[in-house]
Amino acid sequence: MRPYILAETNWKRLQHERFDLAVLPWGATEAHNYHMPYGTDVFEADAIGAGAGKFAWERGSKVVILPTIPFGVNTGQSDIYLDINMNPSTQFAILKDILTVLDRQGMRKFMILNSHGGNDFKTMLRELGLMFPRMLLVTCNWYQALDKSLYFEEGGDHADEMETSLIMYLHPKLVLPLEEAGEGREKKSVIPGIREKWAWTERKWSQVTEDTGIGNPKKSTAGKGKRYFDDICAKVGQLMIDLCEADLKELYRS
Repeated sequence: MRPYILAETNWKRLQHERFDLAVLPWGATEAHNYHMPYGTDVFEADAIGAGAGKFAWERGSKVVILPTIPFGVNTGQSDIYLDINMNPSTQFAILKDILTVLDRQGMRKFMILNSHGGNDFKTMLRELGLMFPRMLLVTCNWYQALDKSLYFEEGGDHADEMETSLIMYLHPKLVLPLEEAGEGREKKSVIPGIREKWAWTERKWSQVTEDTGIGNPKKSTAGKGKRYFDDICAKVGQLMIDLCEADLKELYRS
């Protein structure tokens, strides 16, 4: 039993335990090129949540990792078979229910550990912050915490070298041989402002990529995945430590 993993602990322990920070990993269920499992984002959220939680717990931080939410916003992938969409309004309702419980029970710090690019919780937390003014509400995208170019040769943002290397390390039996993977070529928007990224529209996934991947995974290795995983857990774990130690009345300094 890992005492910082809610799903593994029990009432015998929790009736006398109190935590400073609750962390909610949030993934998605969707295609990841030809070679990767649909649960990639969930597996990553599970592992990084647990790894970062371990890092923080072993350094004295009272953090609890909640069970991962397995569905995310996949509105741009409605024609990809069994990509499961959860609308932002549903995510808001789930967050409101969870925060109602945590706030009632005295939890004052909450963080979403986001594992899916289609999820965007900022506006939700703005609104929820008015409903739960005693709580510090945080969201982080673990995949933006480190400079990926220091670990991987090829760029990308979906089933790329980074994600493939991670799952090769975490769940090697779920990754097909790399010769079966597509190259993850991304078609660019014909609209200049969107290409330049100062304008935005949702990507129509089946038009952007032929194999559902964005980023070439061919140079992936489990060794690269382990090195990145260890460092990302330390980085996110330190964020958990910092949040646990933060004084809610003194969150800013000059």
